[in-house]
Amino acid sequence: MALETGGFVPKGNLDTDSSALGRSGQREIIKKVLQSLRKYRLLIFISLILATVSVVFTLLVPIKIGDAIDHLGEGPMSFELNGLNRNLVLAALFAIAVGLSQWVMNLINNRITYLTVRDLRNRTIGKIHKLPLKYIDSHSHGDIVSRVIADADQFADGLLMGFTQAFTGILTIIGTLFFMLRLNAVITLVVVIVTPLSLFVAKYISSKTYDMFRLQGRERGEQTALIEEMISNEKAVKAFGREQAVMERFDEINGRLRESSLKAIFFSSLTNPCTRFVNAVCYALVALSGSFYVLYKGSNELLGGITVGTLTVFLSYANQYTKPFNEISSVISELQNAIACAARVFEVMEEEPELSDENSTVLGDVNGCVELKNVDFSYNKDIELIKDLNLSVEPGKRVAIVGPTGCGKTTIINLLMRFYDVDGGSVCVEGSDIRTLTRKSLRESYGMVLQDTWLKKGTIRDNIRIADMDASDEEVIRAAKATHAHSFIRRLKDGYDTVVGEDLGGLSQGQRQLLCISRIMLGIPPMLILDEATSSIDTRTELKIQDAFATMMKGRTSFIVAHRLSTIQNADVILVMKNGHIIEQGDHATLLSKKGFYFELYNSQFQST
Repeated sequence: MALETGGFVPKGNLDTDSSALGRSGQREIIKKVLQSLRKYRLLIFISLILATVSVVFTLLVPIKIGDAIDHLGEGPMSFELNGLNRNLVLAALFAIAVGLSQWVMNLINNRITYLTVRDLRNRTIGKIHKLPLKYIDSHSHGDIVSRVIADADQFADGLLMGFTQAFTGILTIIGTLFFMLRLNAVITLVVVIVTPLSLFVAKYISSKTYDMFRLQGRERGEQTALIEEMISNEKAVKAFGREQAVMERFDEINGRLRESSLKAIFFSSLTNPCTRFVNAVCYALVALSGSFYVLYKGSNELLGGITVGTLTVFLSYANQYTKPFNEISSVISELQNAIACAARVFEVMEEEPELSDENSTVLGDVNGCVELKNVDFSYNKDIELIKDLNLSVEPGKRVAIVGPTGCGKTTIINLLMRFYDVDGGSVCVEGSDIRTLTRKSLRESYGMVLQDTWLKKGTIRDNIRIADMDASDEEVIRAAKATHAHSFIRRLKDGYDTVVGEDLGGLSQGQRQLLCISRIMLGIPPMLILDEATSSIDTRTELKIQDAFATMMKGRTSFIVAHRLSTIQNADVILVMKNGHIIEQGDHATLLSKKGFYFELYNSQFQST
């Protein structure tokens, strides 16, 4: 969490997509979307068939109504199923067929859309698991969440509109042209000449709105990042009196989002009225030219002529022909937004993953021999952190790592677990460079308790079982007793069946940390990493847990990071770090006798203020 004068600053670079995609970039995104749809080819084919049925029957309805109108002028009406009644009944049946086919088509289109978005989200979450921690640490978590949730939803809305309206719209245009040409080629030509103006207007506006929608998506991600940071750190906000600064920061982002959203919505909303104006002109021209043909019916053989019923059919077709242009223009605007959102999602999926473990060796028969040889590492290449670090740990040894904040203690843990790869040198376990080992087998060889606790949504029993999903209830209770967590769990209303949710079940930080320690007690691996594992636990309970830790660490290589130096006095080796280097090492008594940096650190914790 960053406390700045202007408010909280989201972690990472939110401007990863600052450059707008060109047309080639948009085409690439569309290709990727189409590839995602390939597995649903059968459903898409059925949807196309239903769209065709819907359009055909929709176009037949005006013809039957026109025939019914013409039948009015042929003499007295008959109430049998012929003439007027027959045409009206057929028109009603066709309308029912249209409604049924559209209903089934919409069900299928919804299924295609949300299955596609489900797959997209699954692939994105799967990719996040494969990304190096460097990516997660250097990007705003809120922005990543926004891409997976909000951008995927926006993409779903655009895709659904594309399926629902684009299919039927294109088929309607083709179908109405076919039927109009059969009725009168000249009036059809009037319609064809005018309507392309709708496409020109829609294309012009959509080309301007794509960049606006991308800017809107990026700023929405920045807003989500700020909200996520504020909610997770609300105590700090109140403690430091940063409410006003946070609101100013939020208002500033919200203002930018409002401005970009208004621009995107305003320009995209111009499409529909502009195309409707063109369509109104088209309708007027059809009415004018059609009336001319009706008036001259039979009076001029060259001009031919049409009936009033046929003119009615033409006017209906003019509306049906121009309506898809309105819909498609709206679809184009929505698709611009959908493509912009899809681009943000695909950016995550196209990030470079961690190196594959495909040809790596599975680590087995672990005794706990660990060695760091000439290790160089920095999070930021411009700022040196660890340089030429050497360390050799024999199996079963307890190694404590101490030093001032920022000296590289937790960084060594990150390197041991291969959360990050070294820039130079090597980290070896059992004589093998860990870069040649599978991450799964390496990490299964470590039991890890961190200062930051993590509990999933579920019961307390399920949270302890994370270390061993096959553990029995008796083993879970035994592990909890070993960490002195059993007593507070038993006092909870539902005991081990207490559900831990977003509010963490009302558990204190120390209680959550005891549960995390219980996991390690449940399934003890060959090596242990304890990074400030008891930092949130009271001294009395910590003294009791130290006995359990001593039993747990017996015969196992253990790495202990601690600021309270009184907790690591029994370590076999204490590594004293400063500025990324090990400046002293030895046991507690030896280091105190040297009266060096460790001596100063140890005594500083007992000096009166």
